[in-house]
Amino acid sequence: MHWVKVVGSAVGVAAILALGIILGHFAIPKATSTSAPQDLDLVILKNVLGQLDAGKIRENLRELSKEPHLASSPRDEALVEFILQRWKDQTSGLDSAMTSTYEVLLSFPNQEQPNLVELVDTKETVLHSFQPGEENVTGEQAGPNVVQPYAAYAPPGTPKGLLVYANQGTENDFKELQARGIKLEGTIALTRYGGAGRGAKAVNAAKHGVVGVLVYTDPGDINDGKSLPSETFPNSWGLPPSGVERGSYYEYFGDPLTPYLPAYPASFRLNLNNTPGFPPIPAQPIGFQDAKELLCNLSGPSAPDTWQGALGCDYKLGPGFSTNGSFPEGSMVKLTVNNRLVLRNSSNVLGIIRGAVEPDRYVVYGNHRDSWIHGAVDPSSGTAVLLEITRVLGTLLRKGTWRPRRSIIFASWGAEEFALIGSTEFTEEFFSKLQERTVAYINVDISVFANATLRAQGTPPVQSVIFSAVKEIDAPGRRGLSIYDNWIQYSNRRSPVYGLIPSMGTLGAGSDYAPFIHFLGISSMDLAYTYDRNKTSARIYPTYHTAFDTFEYVEKFVDPDFSSHQAVARTAVSVLLRLSDSFFLPLNVSDYSETLRSFLTAAQDHLETLLAEHNISLRPLVTAVEKFETAAAALIQHIAALQSSSPDPLQVRIVNDQLMLLERAFLNPRAFPEELYYSHVLWAPRTSSVATFPGLANAYSKAQNTSSGSEAWSEVQRQLSVVVMALEGAAATLRPVADL
Repeated sequence: MHWVKVVGSAVGVAAILALGIILGHFAIPKATSTSAPQDLDLVILKNVLGQLDAGKIRENLRELSKEPHLASSPRDEALVEFILQRWKDQTSGLDSAMTSTYEVLLSFPNQEQPNLVELVDTKETVLHSFQPGEENVTGEQAGPNVVQPYAAYAPPGTPKGLLVYANQGTENDFKELQARGIKLEGTIALTRYGGAGRGAKAVNAAKHGVVGVLVYTDPGDINDGKSLPSETFPNSWGLPPSGVERGSYYEYFGDPLTPYLPAYPASFRLNLNNTPGFPPIPAQPIGFQDAKELLCNLSGPSAPDTWQGALGCDYKLGPGFSTNGSFPEGSMVKLTVNNRLVLRNSSNVLGIIRGAVEPDRYVVYGNHRDSWIHGAVDPSSGTAVLLEITRVLGTLLRKGTWRPRRSIIFASWGAEEFALIGSTEFTEEFFSKLQERTVAYINVDISVFANATLRAQGTPPVQSVIFSAVKEIDAPGRRGLSIYDNWIQYSNRRSPVYGLIPSMGTLGAGSDYAPFIHFLGISSMDLAYTYDRNKTSARIYPTYHTAFDTFEYVEKFVDPDFSSHQAVARTAVSVLLRLSDSFFLPLNVSDYSETLRSFLTAAQDHLETLLAEHNISLRPLVTAVEKFETAAAALIQHIAALQSSSPDPLQVRIVNDQLMLLERAFLNPRAFPEELYYSHVLWAPRTSSVATFPGLANAYSKAQNTSSGSEAWSEVQRQLSVVVMALEGAAATLRPVADL
């Protein structure tokens, strides 16, 4: 594997020390002319909400997306300086702003030797070449800074073989092909996005002897079946036929060579040959017009109905091409991948507002900066919102009319698209400090997928603060409705505690919240506006990770008046101020009781019978859940009593720390030894279909067809003990601090 080291400006020891000193400096209260607020000031909150300007967000987005800004590129570095100067502005800047730079392993295609997909005969004579890039529809899809479609971190190679169609490339999809007698050894697999992660498709394929993987976006999954140029961008928001979704195929997050260590130049690095998480075989994404030529000429039996798509033909499985098709019999697909691994400098930009009363408690708000091409939606819609929020808060700060109770850290993360690198390196560098002091993490990556309704994901304690915020904000384009009222019309569930409420999603590992929740155990959330699921089946906005994600696309189809961007800005800043300024932290730990009860019920319904046959009892888990419910309810009652009195600030600080630290109690760094960074026993990846505690569910799934006394059943017992101890620890965290 070719590994190039690109020399850039290394992180100086002085710069690293400076950031640590500044963060540590917050623990010392500062004299200030601004009177310290004791609680959330609703007048100031209303003032802030009124000042957030849709027009300024629009102009931010125009500037941010006018050129491609792939991580570590000159334009990416220019945006580092652009954001830094905004946060240092004399009239609207923050208390301080700085950069933090890491030397990280990135993956790029070779401009001199582009990746190719070709059709060859047995003598390797090229019969047909598929286009290496996207059609230049608006004049923004070509140029030296538009990176060719590629699968980041896929290894170089030139595999060739007969083509097979493997649906979404899941493990079950390849098993289905084998069950149907399809020979996979030595083939190239054509797969579609969805169902499994990008890298997982290559991992699953390699297990079955496949030597290369192609990945495309089916118009049935992204365009509601529309595939003609007249039906797609620039004539609609649909993905054009040549559109190709780029992406990272690395399976973990953080710099690949320095797991659990910040990627300083002097840090220990793994040997490339021993680095986990890279795809084992070459892979390349293609557009659906190229996929159609391949798929609609395949031979073999018809694919199952659920594998069919919207390319206008009967999808067959292969291997190889039909004698009645466009390609000669025996033609093979040759995949040429010339990706390179490169060490590059990538920077985070950090902006800080010092807390007036509790400067040693942090609320962190982050958005990544880098994109695959122009990235108007992903991530610049979020960056545009971030810059407008900091402008408004910075102006109040500079005027001396407001200072938060707790410190706020704003972050523009670098190299997220490759592996959530900037945010992960930050959590590694400041691991202890962030775990001890961080109240919550707010993530706004893509701020607007579409303009129908709010979409919020998060851990249970943040549900209440999000609901409180959006009940007070008008929904764009829905006169008389709040964002909350609008949201509940599009997505809702029935809670046994609250009745009908909006549905909150859970957090996986799709954006920069991942290291905060999975690695540090910090209550986290992700906020965005999205589309009406009743009007489209698109798995994400259609131009995702393509060269068609431009300012024109947003202005014309996604959010023409930028009112949804403004709504997200208002939601995010309201949540931010409630967390930073409220006397009592607005985190409702009792909302975890509903989640735990749901997980327990699923385990009892789906796992308990077979567990009992192997002498494994769920009774300790039942007891642990009940203890948590009791402790959470008692703490909420205690807080209510304090709120109705005139509590000593130390009493409030104690209960706030209990609220803040609850999430940490669910961490066990040895729970999932096969996974990097995942240590949260409730939100780790779950491969089982049973919606219960992930470690228990996954272990049960592997053990259910093995005999009693096997190692698999021992692992089930271990995972059950891990969960029970985590819940016991969480309950202890919530009980009175004088109690052991």
